[in-house]
Amino acid sequence: MATALAPEHKPKIENATAGERLSRHMPILIILVLALLGLLAIGSPVTWLTLTVAGLAMGMMIFIMASGLTIVFGLMDVINFGHGAFISVGAFVGVSVLALMASLTHSSALAANLLAVGVAVLAAMAATAIMGYVFERFIILPVYGQHLKQILTTMGGLIIVEQLIYVFWGPNQLYAPKPEALRGAIVIAGAAIEKYRLLAVVVGLILFAAMSYVMAKTRVGLMVRAGVENPEMVEALGYRIKRLFVLVFMAGSALAGLGGVMWGLYQEVITAEIGSQVMIMVFIVVIIGGLGSVGGCFAGALMVGLLANYTAFLAPKLALVSNIALMVAILMWRPMGMYPVVKAK
Repeated sequence: MATALAPEHKPKIENATAGERLSRHMPILIILVLALLGLLAIGSPVTWLTLTVAGLAMGMMIFIMASGLTIVFGLMDVINFGHGAFISVGAFVGVSVLALMASLTHSSALAANLLAVGVAVLAAMAATAIMGYVFERFIILPVYGQHLKQILTTMGGLIIVEQLIYVFWGPNQLYAPKPEALRGAIVIAGAAIEKYRLLAVVVGLILFAAMSYVMAKTRVGLMVRAGVENPEMVEALGYRIKRLFVLVFMAGSALAGLGGVMWGLYQEVITAEIGSQVMIMVFIVVIIGGLGSVGGCFAGALMVGLLANYTAFLAPKLALVSNIALMVAILMWRPMGMYPVVKAK
């Protein structure tokens, strides 16, 4: 017969539960505190609102690019320094497809513009997913479990892909104009908010909601989470974990392609190095979020985006250093990131 819980033990359990809840929601509180500190430092609510929306948009785009990488890290234990190559290819494919749909991109109708962007995104995701399959089969597969070789081979793959971009698209930078209806800004509470940045925020939120649902509510998500925790057990139950590895890598590559299109239109000029240039922020987000954690990646991306924009306004020379300082502070607080996914030993 189960024994009743002693009264003196109940408060201790309740306190532990409350502490766990506070710890789980602490990253959200950090984002809110960061936004409040930004308001106090900037002073002008209008300027603060403009910078906050810009920071959220930047964070969402970084999340899109980093989300695939964090799943690959968490599930496959692969250090993929070639992730920037998928971002670059996605940007070039997406912009090239948009150039073929001038009648839609030059239209003042928002629906036509969104249709053009949607087609470009699907093309970029398809191209980078196929590229991810080839990359995994020929570059990643021989070096599973060998981190030093993974770094060297994936860096080599990044260099090769960048040179192939020069071959197919030429050495010059490519102009990436936004569709007509997504240019300019709208005024909200006296602040000028760029239309494209609002679109980036919406896309990022939709992706986060979709990934959270897939990871928490679907069979595929269950297999991925189980594979992160204990791949040997998943294999013993009859599931082909190696096939899951390939699918996850392709999905991560496709997300990098999506992020490449969004980031390319955000920058309006793309080069073969556009992916490798943004990889510092992507790695910072993945590390502070916790390897394999979609929620941690999302929270980390928002922190990085907001901090980068606030710092760039207040002290431009400290913008990049501020994000490195953020990473150091988070890792001193939680060495495995904000929401680590720990593998079973």
